[in-house]
Amino acid sequence: MTVNDDSFTNWKTREEIAESMIPLIGKLHRERDVTVLLHSRSLVNKSVVSILKTHRFARQIAGAELSVIETMPFLQALTALDLGPSQIDLGMLVTTYKADDRGLSVAEFTAEAVAGATGANKIERGEGRDVVLYGFGRIGRLVARLLIEKSGSGNGLRLRAIVVRGGGEQDIVKRASLLRRDSIHGQFQGTITVDEAESTIVANGNAIKVIYADDPSVVDYTEYGIRDAILIDNTGKWRDREGLSKHLRPGIEKVVLTAPGKGDVPNIVHGVNHDTIKPDEQILSCASCTTNAIVPPLKAMDDEYGVLRGHVETVHSFTNDQNLLDNYHKSERRGRSAPLNMVITETGAASAVAKALPDLKAKISGSSIRVPVPDVSIAILNLQLSREATREEVHDYLREVSLTSPLKRQIDFITAPDAVSSDFIGSRHASIVDAGALKVDGDNAILYLWYDNEFGYSCQVVRVVQHVSGVEYPTYPATAV
Repeated sequence: MTVNDDSFTNWKTREEIAESMIPLIGKLHRERDVTVLLHSRSLVNKSVVSILKTHRFARQIAGAELSVIETMPFLQALTALDLGPSQIDLGMLVTTYKADDRGLSVAEFTAEAVAGATGANKIERGEGRDVVLYGFGRIGRLVARLLIEKSGSGNGLRLRAIVVRGGGEQDIVKRASLLRRDSIHGQFQGTITVDEAESTIVANGNAIKVIYADDPSVVDYTEYGIRDAILIDNTGKWRDREGLSKHLRPGIEKVVLTAPGKGDVPNIVHGVNHDTIKPDEQILSCASCTTNAIVPPLKAMDDEYGVLRGHVETVHSFTNDQNLLDNYHKSERRGRSAPLNMVITETGAASAVAKALPDLKAKISGSSIRVPVPDVSIAILNLQLSREATREEVHDYLREVSLTSPLKRQIDFITAPDAVSSDFIGSRHASIVDAGALKVDGDNAILYLWYDNEFGYSCQVVRVVQHVSGVEYPTYPATAV
């Protein structure tokens, strides 16, 4: 048998194993609200090839490729346990098992590692939480996709309605089409039908009422059977407490803004300060995509090295706020054609750091350039550290942060030498450290952080909503803080 034959046989073997993993992962998700991860990447609703690629990606982080041959026994062990709602990371199970020298079997070790999610310790499945989207633009539709994807057994977040202004003939059909097909993020994974008579979009079995309103103060959500819902405002029209309070109508309990909040509205970056949200807080903000991209790595660097001062330069994709062709705009430069120009503009991300990281004493300045790409941006974070370090030290530290720290869902790490912006479309992390571009010289470190300013940010929004709704389930094995 030749080397090529050996490689092909190995591939077919792994392909067969990955195929047999799919029903196990799906059953755990549907019946027990268990999300199976691999180094913080969900394996739910993934294809055979996607599962294999996710295993292969582990080599960029851990230095060696994980095999489904290694992870399958742990998955099988999970199916035999009395699991409650949780997230279980197969990658971490394998890694910690290899480091364990007690001679336990896979079944014994797995049962011990996820004990907090089994038997008397497990969380009881709730009835789910209603969610309303106010606005249905770029972020609104991506959040909708995520909510539908995560609906699972129906005991988590349930997208019940979207609120939009009337758009004329076949409005609901056109909005459903925008949800179904996206020029950047591709096809919706599932089926979508429209009931115009009932003003309802049905996506993967989720009936989503389309409510038409020009003013939030005129909607009574209880008329649509909606109770104690979390409303996500994607319009950015209201950003202070007074304006956002207009959404606190019958049927709505909390309001989450997908833009930087003003005044005393808490700005939340999941993974960094989401645990500071007060239980009785009704209004909060998820800050901006750029704030979410820079705050987690900034916290990681400050925790390890101390940060004295810093500057962030964002090279940001153009947005709907800009003009396609030169035309009047209230901002001085954003009126110039977005697809044809690099446009210097302002960013509030640097000043927003103080809200998310109040203990950080360093002064952080910032500026931004909009560039002619439709999605994925990069933040260049230039830091003066309180002690000297080497490039290798910072490189290895950030790789470990992305793999095992409490920030692993926010910070990703890539070593590919030819990585470019389009490679990160669809990334679910708040930012991705480009290892090849990292620069360290004494007490100066420069981090290049890619981020999908649409989808990665939408994932952060959903994580915040999961947290405040009580359906953000614990991850096992537990990450050391």
